[in-house]
Amino acid sequence: MKNTIKLLLVSLLIVISIISCSNKKEENINNLVIYTPATRFFIDRLVKDFKEQNPDINVEIIIAGTAEIIKRIDAEKNDPLGDIFFTANENILKYNSNLFEEYVSTNADNIYDDYRSKEKYITGFMLSPSVIIVNTNLIKDIKIEGYNDLLNPALKGQIAFNDPTTSSSSFEQLVNMLYVMGNGNPENGWDYVAKLYANLDGKLLSSSSAVYKGVADSEYAVGLTYESAAVNYINTGSPISIVYMKEGVLIKPHSMAIIKNAKNLENAKKFVDYMTSYNTQKVINDELFTRAIVKNIEGSKMHIPLENINDIKEDEVVVDKNKDAWLEKFKNIVTGS
Repeated sequence: MKNTIKLLLVSLLIVISIISCSNKKEENINNLVIYTPATRFFIDRLVKDFKEQNPDINVEIIIAGTAEIIKRIDAEKNDPLGDIFFTANENILKYNSNLFEEYVSTNADNIYDDYRSKEKYITGFMLSPSVIIVNTNLIKDIKIEGYNDLLNPALKGQIAFNDPTTSSSSFEQLVNMLYVMGNGNPENGWDYVAKLYANLDGKLLSSSSAVYKGVADSEYAVGLTYESAAVNYINTGSPISIVYMKEGVLIKPHSMAIIKNAKNLENAKKFVDYMTSYNTQKVINDELFTRAIVKNIEGSKMHIPLENINDIKEDEVVVDKNKDAWLEKFKNIVTGS
């Protein structure tokens, strides 16, 4: 009798254990882990709306710099802990294509033709031109209309710029200035880059957020960043104005990609489709003051129309081929080697 009771107890414990494991697996299915360098203001608003539409999905947000996220995804590639990399430029994703899963959004046809990625693992969700931001309290009577004006000796040590080897937005700025200051030939733009670095007076920041925060907090008079970050600060009353470089502005999509072998693949797909849906694009445009990437949405009152910007195009093949060499050349300028 005692043995029978023991067997029953053991069987019961096994059943409980199986149910518990089953529940844990079910919980895992309903998770979504987002790796992002985005600001809390931006990502929290979107995730709140996503969760309202998908109340059964538990969303975890992990914020870090772009370079750190790429290293983390690579280190975890045999056992991914994240599901989606949200907010990076297309070049960063292309250089690490082996880390991402192919998925074409159900809303892909609604994205502007010029900004729809040719790569099936990359999905753009907003447009953000490279810009110069100016602290209106500090700039006084110094004229800022473009890159050339940043060489003004009066601005020495007052320019916020971060390391393009650790930031996708900063690398976009580097590409932008190489093209426009080289009159279309990036190799001719390095003289300008060297002069600009000299005017930084050795102050090279470590993150993109340090640039716009530094200008907004009056630590720097001007900064090199991207439009959406600047507009957010303007909206909250910071003494910021935006300059679209008269020499030319590179307009690139900010994009997302699903991590290869993501544990919560279907939820990651839902998030991609959510981000490119018309209603979410309206939120991005109207409430988060960022340029929508889909057609038929009127521009935000916080932006000048795209047609009023002297936009330029990069040669993606040239940029892809030369990225490592350009970053090495930038390092050499910094170290003086």
